[in-house]
Amino acid sequence: MYKISIYVYYIAIYIASVFRHKKAVQWINGRKNLFSEIEKKVKTSHPLAWFHCASLGEFEQGRPLMEEFRKQYPTYKILLTFFSPSGYEVRKNYNGADYIFYLPIDTPANAKRFLALTNPTLVFFIKYEFWFNYIKQIKKNAIPFFVISSNFRKSQHYFKWYGFWFRKQLKGVSRFFVQNNNSLQLLNNIHITNVTVSGDTRFDRVMALAQNTMKLPLIEKFCDGKDIFIAGSTWEPDEDILIKLINSEKTKYKFIIAPHMVDKPHIASLVEKIKKGHVVLYSEADPDNVLYAKVLIIDCIGILSNLYRYGKIAYIGGGFGSGIHNILEAATYGMPVIFGHKYHKFIEAVELIEKGGAYCIHNENEFMQVVMDLITNNKQLREKSAIAREYVQKNIGATQLILKEISRYIKC
Repeated sequence: MYKISIYVYYIAIYIASVFRHKKAVQWINGRKNLFSEIEKKVKTSHPLAWFHCASLGEFEQGRPLMEEFRKQYPTYKILLTFFSPSGYEVRKNYNGADYIFYLPIDTPANAKRFLALTNPTLVFFIKYEFWFNYIKQIKKNAIPFFVISSNFRKSQHYFKWYGFWFRKQLKGVSRFFVQNNNSLQLLNNIHITNVTVSGDTRFDRVMALAQNTMKLPLIEKFCDGKDIFIAGSTWEPDEDILIKLINSEKTKYKFIIAPHMVDKPHIASLVEKIKKGHVVLYSEADPDNVLYAKVLIIDCIGILSNLYRYGKIAYIGGGFGSGIHNILEAATYGMPVIFGHKYHKFIEAVELIEKGGAYCIHNENEFMQVVMDLITNNKQLREKSAIAREYVQKNIGATQLILKEISRYIKC
């Protein structure tokens, strides 16, 4: 049934590509002649560490480990694979890896051929990726295999009465590095004991970003010493809530909005909804027009993580859709974060709410209440900011812990 589901998935993607679905087209085209490219480019004369990420979020999660691994073991080549175009298309030129490819679809033949061509010495899958034909072939070849920064939940099929086959496949992992004790206990309950509670490597990543931010002169000109509200990775439902605050003129804050989708129709629609205050697109910004703007819309990708250092309060999008985006990039700068109600899969959001450094909102009225409480009470804002900053600082260190534990598998 697993094999059938893989083929059905492939057929569904192929059909979507025929109808010119953008990501489906990229997914199909990116895998054309893939094995020929791998055979031509990958050299097996050096030991190779293979890192696999589903998409861009998992890449950012695995990035600190990849980069620190490269520093400590310079004789190793780094192979980086992605399942989704959202990761590959953005990071296909990442200079921290020697080889970057899409992952061939998970069939027995593909898994066998891929491993024969790349001959990895170590394998790292980030967070949730479990492709069982690859896992089977990795185990058959006796390659050390690690799953990094996993966060298991009781609702997952591994822990259900019908999950026997899936539980069996997890036995192919050499060691799990999980985010919390709950994940450790869930795995122990199904008799998987090769588990280390390492925490989340994303904390190391956002701390490194905070220490190495790039200068953004136009953003600094826009801020001009004013208080800044930053909304990152927003979708339309998030933006509709934000616009009520912007149009209300109840605050002297200036606003930076970085939408998740930056296509022209969406940006134009967002600009149209803002009725109060001058709006400037980042692509059209200059030192004069940003100075007098109330709202700056970031209509490009790649700079969001560097924007948060300019803010006092952050809103993180996705909580009215499939789930919130990265809240740690904002929290590391000591910003209380606000997001929609779909956050329970993200342990950092749950913990930060419990500690008082984050807020969940369900509608416009709740959003307005939270924001007004923060912007009218400086003491409360300072307290919430300190909680967010300290939460990140206390959770760094996962990368070094993982590297220490895998050192016995390294062949220098």
